[in-house]
Amino acid sequence: MAIAKTNAVRLLERLEVTFELREYEVDPDHLDAETVAAKIGLPPEQVFKTLVARGDKQGVCLAVVPADCELDLKALAKATGDKKIETVALKEVEPLTGYIRGGVTALACKKAYPVYLEETAELFDVISVSAGVRGVQVLLAPGDYIRVVDAKVAAIAKVKSG
Repeated sequence: MAIAKTNAVRLLERLEVTFELREYEVDPDHLDAETVAAKIGLPPEQVFKTLVARGDKQGVCLAVVPADCELDLKALAKATGDKKIETVALKEVEPLTGYIRGGVTALACKKAYPVYLEETAELFDVISVSAGVRGVQVLLAPGDYIRVVDAKVAAIAKVKSG
C-alpha cells in the first residue's frame, strides 16, 4: 500500500531531504508518542512529539520534545523570551496548525511558527516526527529537521513525573 503523500512529505521531497516513512496502526485511544515509538520500533527518546504553545509576548510556537518526556514550560518560556507560556487547548490545535492531535508536525505547518527542539535530538543519527497524519512517522536526520523547520535547539524537556 502506498503511503498518502502529506504536505510534510512533499516539502521534504521538494527540498531533497533524505527521509524514511514508517507506518503504524492507529489506535484512537492511544495516540501518545510512547505508543507510537513502540509501534515503529524506536526508543521513545528518539521519537519526538510536537506541542503547540502560546507565550504572553511571542505568541504561538511549536515545541518538539521526546516521547518519554514532558514539555518544561519554564524552560520553553526562557528559550522564547516569554514570561509565561502554556500549551494551547486541544480545540485550538487544528485551527492553528492544520493538523489533528496525533498528527501535528512543524513540517509544512499551516503557518511558519517558531519551532523549539529539545537539544537531546542532536544525540541521534535519526529522529522521528509526525508526517502530518496519524499512522505515519517521518524518520530523518536531526540536522535536516532543524534546517527545514528553522528550529532553535534548547533544553525544553523534563522527565515525566509520576
